[in-house]
Formats: sequence, structure tokens, C-alpha cells
Amino acid sequence: MKTKAKTAVRGAQGPLVVAPIYDGLCTFEFAIVAEVFGLARPEMGSGWYRFASAAVEPGPLRAHGGLTVSTDGGIELLDQADLIVMAGWKGAQVPVPDELTRRLKKAWKRGARLASICSGAFVLAATGLLDGRRAATHWRYAKTLRETHPGIEVDDSVLYVEEDRVLTSAGSAAGIDLMLHIVRSDFGTEAANSVARRLVMPAHRSGGQAQFIERPVPADGGSRLAELLEQVRADLRAPWTVPRMAGAAAMSPRSFLRRFTEATGQPPGQWLTGERVEEAKRLLEASQASVEQVADAVGFGSVQALRHHFQAQLGLSPRGYRDAFGNRSGAR
Repeated sequence: MKTKAKTAVRGAQGPLVVAPIYDGLCTFEFAIVAEVFGLARPEMGSGWYRFASAAVEPGPLRAHGGLTVSTDGGIELLDQADLIVMAGWKGAQVPVPDELTRRLKKAWKRGARLASICSGAFVLAATGLLDGRRAATHWRYAKTLRETHPGIEVDDSVLYVEEDRVLTSAGSAAGIDLMLHIVRSDFGTEAANSVARRLVMPAHRSGGQAQFIERPVPADGGSRLAELLEQVRADLRAPWTVPRMAGAAAMSPRSFLRRFTEATGQPPGQWLTGERVEEAKRLLEASQASVEQVADAVGFGSVQALRHHFQAQLGLSPRGYRDAFGNRSGAR
């Protein structure tokens, strides 16, 4: 008999998210998944996610921190899932059970999405579904993942990667970014922003952002840069050249370029383009402004420039993006 997954919201009818549970469960990584997809959010309506945990090996199952874990069901729940999130794994060298890899491959073949946080990438790698694809994991595990699975293009410089219904993220906190990315893809920017607010998290960090900063920015420079970033975000329409940003941060252009890249993992122009694209996405989803008005409002100046950056970052035209994601009200 099939096990029916408990739902986070009574009467919920949305996508079923299942988190596989294993002995030695990574507590923080699992908590990320449960918080985003398993917390009751009645304001999102009946189309919001359902959530279940599935034991993928015999118990008793323990989690980091001395916790003993009970689940909503067994491994058969994976057969019902629309999204399976592998919240970490026991270790890079720990074999993945054949039954788990078989169920994951079966789920992907029927159209489900597979996602991983941090070391969970080793589980997805064991399925063979990452071969020939780009994938992310924590930078500490990248070398091992490359050596044990040479068919994977391991990218240890980004927060998360999505390729053909397989999504992978870097270290634990990057898992939050990936989960918010999934919410944004399924329900739109406003829904993702609402979840981020409850998490007290930034609404969006792009997947291409660097995993870590090589050298910390000095406290005074960090404060000035933080103020500058907020100033730019508040007026994306302005002509933000490097000299202008450097002046606003009270730095020489040379020092500004160095400190900005250290702080954000991106040069100023790349960061600014990303912010403009994100704001354009929000306007295309949530407003009735024309594409021309959106291009002007975010500082691209022309529809051609907006179209170029959308194609480069999203593979869609602005109108195509609005057709796909516009006017969402919280239901899938």
C-alpha cells in the first residue's frame, strides 16, 4: 500500500517535496528544506507545496546534534515526489544505497526534479544523472567530486547550478539560495520574497555569485560598500559608472574595484547588470509596465539592451519571460 505524504497545509494541492532521511542526517541542511517547503504558509493558498520526509534506510535514524528522527514514510515516498531534495550526505566516500539511486533515477525519468545541498551532490552523482552536466558542491568537496566522478563538470565557484531538472548547490547556506530559486521559479518573485522575509534572508543571490571571499573587506570599507549597494539598488535607472560608484563609496577607482570584487565576488559592471535583470524580472512579473518602460526603469535604456541581457542570463526574451512568469498570484 502506498504511503500518503502528510501535507504542510491542510488541503494543499501543490507540488510534493520529499526529503530523503538517512542515518547521520545533516541537521542544518534538512532544516533548510523543511523550513522552506514544510512550514505552513496559508497565505500562499492551496497550491503551495506539500512536504514529506522519507526514510531511505532502516532505523533508528539519527541526525547531527544527538537527535533521533522519525519520518512521514519510507523510501516509496520518492515515487510520488515532484521534487526530491537531498539535504547533504554522510560523507564523500560513503557508498550510496542502490535502492536510493534507483528510485532517484526513476523519479527523474518520470519528470520529477532532483536537488542537492552541499555533500548531497555525491548522492545525485551516484545516479549518473550529473554526468555531462555542470554541478555545484561545497568548495571543500569539489576536488573529491571531480576525482570520483570525472564525467561531471564540477563548478566550485558558484552558489548553485540548474541543468535539466537537476539542481545542485554549494555549502549549507547556499542551499537556502537554491531553495528560494526553486520557489521563485515555481511561484514567482513575490512568493520567494515573502519566504525570504520570514527567513530574514536576502531575497535573491544569483547562482553565479562566488561561494566565498578570499580576503575580508576592512570594516570601514565594508560599511561604505554596503551603503553603496543599497544606494544603487534604490536607483538602478541612474548611470552608475565605476568612477561614480567609487566616489559614492569615498574610494579611489582602483581601490573600489579591488574591494568591490572582494566583497561581492563580481566586478561592478557584472553585479550591476545582475541587479538590473533581477529588478526587470520583478517588474515583468508584477506590473503592467511595457517592456520599454521596464528597460528604462532599471537603467538599461533600451529594449535591445534589456533583451540582450535577458537572453544571456535567462535564455528568454523579456516578453517570453513575462509570458512564462507574469501575473502570478501564489499558485503554480
